[in-house]
Amino acid sequence: MTAQHPIQFVKGVGPRIAGKLAARGILTVQDALYFFPRGYEDRRSVIPIRALAPGQNVPVRGKVLSVQGGEPGYRGPKVLTVTIADGTGRIVAKWFRFHPSLAERFRVGKTVTLCGAARWFRFLPEMHHPEILSEEDEADPIHFGRIVPVYPEVAGVPAKLLRRIQWEVVHRHADTEQECFPGWILERAGVPPLRESLAAIHFPQDDADAARFRDFSSPQQMRLVFGEIFSLQWAIAVRRAGMERERSTPLPWDREIVEEIKRRLPFRLTEAQRRVVNEILKDLGNPHPMHRLLQGDVGSGKTIVAWIASMVAWRHGVQTAVMAPTEILAEQHHQRFAALSEGLPVRMTLLSAALPPKDREEARKRIRAGDADIAIGTHALLQESVEFRNLALGIIDEQHRFGVLQRAALRNKARSSPHLLVMTATPIPRTLAITLYGDLDVSVIDQMPHGRLPVRTRVVEERERQWVFEEIRGELSRGGRCYIVLPLVEESERTDLRDATRTAERMRETFPETGVGLLHGRMKAEEKESVMRRFKGGALGILVSTTVVEVGVDVPEATIMVIEHADRFGLSQLHQLRGRVGRGTRPSACYLMVREEQGEDARTRLAIMEESTDGFRIAEADLKLRGPGDFAGVRQSGIPDLVFADLVRDAGMLRVAREIVADLYRRDPGLGAPEHDGIRRFLARREAASSRAME
Repeated sequence: MTAQHPIQFVKGVGPRIAGKLAARGILTVQDALYFFPRGYEDRRSVIPIRALAPGQNVPVRGKVLSVQGGEPGYRGPKVLTVTIADGTGRIVAKWFRFHPSLAERFRVGKTVTLCGAARWFRFLPEMHHPEILSEEDEADPIHFGRIVPVYPEVAGVPAKLLRRIQWEVVHRHADTEQECFPGWILERAGVPPLRESLAAIHFPQDDADAARFRDFSSPQQMRLVFGEIFSLQWAIAVRRAGMERERSTPLPWDREIVEEIKRRLPFRLTEAQRRVVNEILKDLGNPHPMHRLLQGDVGSGKTIVAWIASMVAWRHGVQTAVMAPTEILAEQHHQRFAALSEGLPVRMTLLSAALPPKDREEARKRIRAGDADIAIGTHALLQESVEFRNLALGIIDEQHRFGVLQRAALRNKARSSPHLLVMTATPIPRTLAITLYGDLDVSVIDQMPHGRLPVRTRVVEERERQWVFEEIRGELSRGGRCYIVLPLVEESERTDLRDATRTAERMRETFPETGVGLLHGRMKAEEKESVMRRFKGGALGILVSTTVVEVGVDVPEATIMVIEHADRFGLSQLHQLRGRVGRGTRPSACYLMVREEQGEDARTRLAIMEESTDGFRIAEADLKLRGPGDFAGVRQSGIPDLVFADLVRDAGMLRVAREIVADLYRRDPGLGAPEHDGIRRFLARREAASSRAME
């Protein structure tokens, strides 16, 4: 039997179990080989209850002291609670989902062996849904006396049967898998060959470090991590090499336009802004296209930098496209660019879906004829009906809202490859930036403009709500304005979270003397624009909103923000929202509302917001808590999916893999050498799997 044979013919499977495995994507022996454990239990010895530590996944043995629950209730069987003791202490085992017959396996005074993850509740250790080990299990080397794999659940296949099937698969077929990497690569990466790794990942050796396997940091697991990161870095290297072969229109700066720009700036550039501008101007003068990511915290002055780049392009008589993710932000950019360019013969056009059809068509005509030097808009700029006469510079704001396909679509609007500047106010940790945007050079504005005041941030409980209302009243009386942000638009039967619609009604009752507006994503574009204009103009003192205010909204008079259910947001998103206040000259505050029952974990996480206004520090913390997929939309960025690799934990391997890929690409960019056949097949399989996942 080969690795490509159907799983049905493995010992212990058969047609019925094969059908259940197929539903989990396990069709062949090779599929089973790559169906890896989600965790491990160290069953090499029984642990005294008194010696248990939180998070340990180990067996304990003791006499049953009590059995409670398990009988049918109104909504199914009640929680089954079993307490056992071993002379050193007591532990409580709980089952929330179970067959009613499970209670029959426990009798007071009977000795039982349980295995599960230890946790603490009211000073007593607990295990939830532990595995019950029989005498036969304890005599079986697959289930006891070793580091035992815990596989993801397969409906209809008991954990013990699945483990036995995997034992058969691994011991008969793991050594048939072919290594794809030559020895020099494995040696530099510091990982063992694939065959050895596969066997050990499923069933670690007796002397293995169980903690490293649980952390997915054993050498054998790192072999899989390296494979994923290698394919990721190779895809980035190929993309970057392709871009470096492209040609573009050089846009060298001259002293006259630089002096004009300096005269028009409303303030002196910070050192960080000057450094970034110099990097961009140098890129624009090259005959191949600039591909640069500009990172800058909320309010750091990225818009000024973008305007300077567009002025250099205008000086050369070519067009610039500025793309923003929302109509509000596009209009803001249009107003800001127009104000900075006042008195110069710069022709600007705004194009968004919010415009009346006649105005949209007129804007498209000006862009097509070359009568728009700078076209500012939303996704509308990417429509097939939009044609540029001589586009040479593309600027994309809030890059994390757009993927690789949108960047490519904007490039395709030009006759030759345009220079591309993508900007984000979401500070991206360097580890993640070089992975997600490895095809881009990275510039960072790591300095706030002169005079910018930090926003005072405080976590506030529900019982302090009246105090928050008094703070709002005080700010309103001093001419300030207030944002109140919520995670939901409307009330939901599935959750008891506050929603924006009802909160706006309550705010109108609580602050009858103040105009209260409502803003959310379901509103029509013209309704959103009307609400924002009234808030910016002062007709509304309080704006109740969902996270549509997260990006780019600039109201200098806004001095106070209240974020309801702050524990439901990621730290980076909270930082983005907080950046909507503190944009003027007066002190500002942000209150993160939580309920008392949210617990210590939520408070500990939100305390980072109280301690720091450094977006990069917050982003690092957010990345550790949430993972890269959540943080930055890994899938939309066009890079292969990561299953085993963790871009925080595996930062060291990321650096090693990047160096290996750079060396290999210099030697053999097409992987045509015979010794690289395995790598070529491996990358092809990864690409095919990624394509299937995207379908």
